Amino acid sequence: MQQRVVPLEESKDPGAVSRTNQFKALPLRLVQLLVLFVASCATFAVISIYAIRHFGINSVVDTVRSGFQPCYEEPNGLEQWIRPPSNLIHTMNDEQLLWRASFVPRIRKYPFKRVPKIAFMFLTKGPMPLAPLWEKFLKGHEGLYSIYVHSLPSFEPRFPTSSVFHGRHIPSQVSEWGRMSMCDAERRLLANALLDISNEWFILLSESCIPLYNFSIIYHYIAKSKYSFTGAFDDPGPYGRGRYNENMAPEVNITQWRKGSQWFQVNRKLATNIVQDTKFYPKFEKFCRPACYVDEHYFPTMLTIEAGNLLANRSITWVDWSRGGAHPATFGGSDIREEFFARVFGGQHCTYNNNNSTMCYLFARKFAPSALEPLLHISTKVLGY
Repeated sequence: MQQRVVPLEESKDPGAVSRTNQFKALPLRLVQLLVLFVASCATFAVISIYAIRHFGINSVVDTVRSGFQPCYEEPNGLEQWIRPPSNLIHTMNDEQLLWRASFVPRIRKYPFKRVPKIAFMFLTKGPMPLAPLWEKFLKGHEGLYSIYVHSLPSFEPRFPTSSVFHGRHIPSQVSEWGRMSMCDAERRLLANALLDISNEWFILLSESCIPLYNFSIIYHYIAKSKYSFTGAFDDPGPYGRGRYNENMAPEVNITQWRKGSQWFQVNRKLATNIVQDTKFYPKFEKFCRPACYVDEHYFPTMLTIEAGNLLANRSITWVDWSRGGAHPATFGGSDIREEFFARVFGGQHCTYNNNNSTMCYLFARKFAPSALEPLLHISTKVLGY
């Protein structure tokens, strides 16, 4: 019987034939992919070497990273801690502000070049009529001072962009003279000024104050002083100890009760003590009310207890009480003469760094708006600016 001869290929499963063809084609495809991969790697290596040689490795890394930026940028440098706020307007309430301002570095040496500044803090009801005189006083001393203004919330400042007072109003609230809200305003000024880590000295002023010397003299006088200039004296009379309330004890007893002018100058350490105080504040808020005028007693008493050895126990702001009454004398245009300032500068006796001195006051008040023009004309000759 003749057997049918079937070609080998015909006897195979069609699926087996397909698998055999794939097996033969697969190595060639792998070789092609491998060659393409090697070529890509070589190209990337050449480009990377070229970029590093010409731009540096940091630039290349930054470029790569820039393609993977997160939705927010976390602070990663010292600059964010030492740069003063670009805008004084913020949304913090007083509790938040005082907490933030109480941050204190524990290492005394600064890891950057720090130029200490004076913070001029103006507590006003509204306008700054003597602003042009202050502009003249501050001109040319940028970087050595900061300005902060606390006025009534209803007041809208209108300083030109070229003015040193432009944009320097802080978020404020209503303040009543003689009540705790006045001390709240002063603490608010201090807290905002403390946010700038370069501010080292803090001077409280009113819109009726003027500088009695040029900027350089005042800056060096304050910078070289061993003490802060805050009046704090024991007055045994009815307007001193007579205002003491026994409910102030045990935080404050009558022998610690002090009185002084609200127009103070303190260094950064004392400014921090003031904003972080939660021990004495509640006592004064509750038990020092008219006829106890809290702005005359709170800071002098609290600072005497906390850091009395750092106080010069005098103010550097001159006022004239010779005319009598509940308020010091106000001086208008007709008062501004050389003889007037001879009286201001004459007869001064005080101590400066534990030595006798005849230079005791750096500022003076109260000057009316009408005094501005005469002051501008006489300031170069009499005041040195």
